[in-house]
Amino acid sequence: MKSILPLTLLCLTIALAWRSFAIEPAPNKLVVLTFDDSVASHATFVGPLLKKHGFGATFFITEGFEFLVDKTHYMTWGQIKALETDGFEIGNHTRKHAGVTKQKPEQLAADVEYIEQKCAEHGIAKPVSFCYPGYQTSEAAVNLLRERGYLFARAGGAQAFDPVKGEPLLMPQAFDGKPESTLEQFKAAVAQAKDGKIAVMTFHGVPDIKHPWVNTDPAKFESYLQHLKDEGCTVIAMRDLTKYLAPKKSNP
Repeated sequence: MKSILPLTLLCLTIALAWRSFAIEPAPNKLVVLTFDDSVASHATFVGPLLKKHGFGATFFITEGFEFLVDKTHYMTWGQIKALETDGFEIGNHTRKHAGVTKQKPEQLAADVEYIEQKCAEHGIAKPVSFCYPGYQTSEAAVNLLRERGYLFARAGGAQAFDPVKGEPLLMPQAFDGKPESTLEQFKAAVAQAKDGKIAVMTFHGVPDIKHPWVNTDPAKFESYLQHLKDEGCTVIAMRDLTKYLAPKKSNP
């Protein structure tokens, strides 16, 4: 009996340790909300509304477009910091918003590092989530992101992400908010979040005055959030997928 007891305790310790590192299966109706391009309405309208509903979200920050000179239509870094203080994730959308396929590796690295440095300057956590400008992707970009410690990256597409088959640094979007998008299309995207698949939703400004081709009407956006609430969806930031997805390691 004396020899069995220590073995039993050892097995129990191993089992408990394994549970602490286990990845939970993604529940049905798991939705990730993402917002691109540093639009001012993220701070003035989107953030407060998400907070009211208790939803998480990721805001992908770039200093592209007229970010540096137009503080009417683009957020300040103070507003970006306030979003993080409210519990939202700040992700990296590169300094210049240039397509990764059009940049040399050193240019992309500099643009990614720039946003990391700006986050550090303003007391914002180093980003672990990335958004490809214009939805363009490349193998070189994926390798760069993995080397820099990124866990997740969103591209384009129109389907839910399958953790079993998919690459976390090439996550597709299930929905892309546009002026012509409908509540029924949004509902269909949400419905894809089942059997372990995750629906990643893309929005730009709500509204997006400077880029009307990706504008989302505020009233329509409210109907989207109400649907998520009515369906009992789990609505999180991209970084929170660490609860469900084991990050892939860099190739040796």
